[in-house]
Amino acid sequence: MTRLERRTKHIDPRRTPRYIAKSVTRRGFLGASLAVGGLAAVSPLVAACGGDSDEESSGGDTGSAGGEDILRISNWPLYIDDKTVGEFEEASGLTVEYTEDINDNEEYFAKIKEPLTRDQDIGADMFIVTDFLVSRLINLGWLEKLDDSKIPNKANLVQPLFDVGYDPERVYSLPWFSGFTAIAYNIELTGEEITSTSALFDPKYKGKVTMLSDLRDGLGQIILLDGATTEEVTEEDVQRAADRVQAAKDAGQIRRFTGNDYADDLAQGNVAIAQAYSGDVAQLQLDNPNLRFVVPQEGGIIFSDNMVIPTTTKNADGAFEWMDYVYDPAHNAQITAEVQFISPVREVAAELEKLDPELAANPLVVPTEEMLALGHEWRPLTDEEEVTYSEIYANVTAS
Repeated sequence: MTRLERRTKHIDPRRTPRYIAKSVTRRGFLGASLAVGGLAAVSPLVAACGGDSDEESSGGDTGSAGGEDILRISNWPLYIDDKTVGEFEEASGLTVEYTEDINDNEEYFAKIKEPLTRDQDIGADMFIVTDFLVSRLINLGWLEKLDDSKIPNKANLVQPLFDVGYDPERVYSLPWFSGFTAIAYNIELTGEEITSTSALFDPKYKGKVTMLSDLRDGLGQIILLDGATTEEVTEEDVQRAADRVQAAKDAGQIRRFTGNDYADDLAQGNVAIAQAYSGDVAQLQLDNPNLRFVVPQEGGIIFSDNMVIPTTTKNADGAFEWMDYVYDPAHNAQITAEVQFISPVREVAAELEKLDPELAANPLVVPTEEMLALGHEWRPLTDEEEVTYSEIYANVTAS
C-alpha cells in the first residue's frame, strides 16, 4: 500500500476527490516561490514552525456562488490532513468547499487576474499562494485586510514571520507553511553523501539529475553556488548561473527540468540527485529510506505560502474564523503531522511531540538552528527584473 493509499484509506467519501492527486507529495506542485524575510533567524522552537459581485469569474469553473454559510478555500494539492476540514465544519457550523486547484502561482494568478480587475467573484473566499504573489496582489489592491479582532490566534504567529517586508505586521496575509528548496538524493544511487550543490554538475551523475524550472527555486541555488546571494541578486548573477545550467543541459547532465513532477523520478529511482522541497522529501522518505535531503554548504532557498482573502470574497468572516482555527497549536500540529512542512505557529513542536515524537525530531519539519542559518531569501524584484530574469532562465529550461 502506498503512502497516498494509506492517507486516503479512511477519508470521508464526500471529500475523496480532494485527494485524487498527480503526485505523492504536495510541494512538487509549486511553480514560482519567494523566500520569507528573516526566517533564517528562526530558532528550533519557532520552527516547530471586500467588495462582492454577483458575477462569476471568466477564468473557469468557480463552484458555488458562496455566502455567509459557505467558505470556499483554494489550496495546493496534498497540503492539509484529512480531518481538519470536517472538524472545522463541526466547530463553526460552516460548510467548507475545499478545492485543490492551485498548481502554480503564475497559473493561478492568470486565472484570477481578469475577474479581480473587474471586481468579480473568483470562486474562492480565501486562497493560499507564495510570498512573491502575495506582494503583487497587495500592490494591486486586490486583497482584503485582516480583522485581527476576529483572529485572536494570530498572536501565535512566530515573530520572524510577523514583520515581513512585503506585508509589515501581516495586515493582509498569514503564513500557511514554510520550507526549504535544496537538494534531495538517493544514497543507494550516489554511493556517497551529498554536501554541495556542485553535485548537480558532477559528470558521474550525467543524465541522473533533475532541476526545477522555476527561476527562484531552480536558479536560486545555482546563484548561491556561484558565490553570489539571492538577497542582492543582479542580472549578471542570473546570467552567469543560467549559463552554467545551459552548459550542463547541452552536455546531457540534466535529465529534465521539472515543476510538479520531480518527486516521481526521485521516488522511482530514475534520478540520483534532484532539486527538491523539504516537505516532499520528508514524506517520500516514509516509503524510501534511501532518500536524503540536504541544505548544501552553499545554502538553500526558503519559501512560505500564505493565506489571503480577495477583495471579492463573499465570506470574509468565515475566512477569519478558519485562520483562527488553524492557528491553534493543537489544530496546526495535526496538519503539520500530515504535510510535514515547517509550521509558522508557536508551540507546535510540543503538540507535535504528543502526536509523533519521531516526526517532531525530524529536522525537515523542525529545523535546527544550523540548518536555518543556511537559508537564503530572494530580494523583491521589480516588474522589469521579474520579466528579464525569468526570460533568461526560461530560455535555458525550454525544451
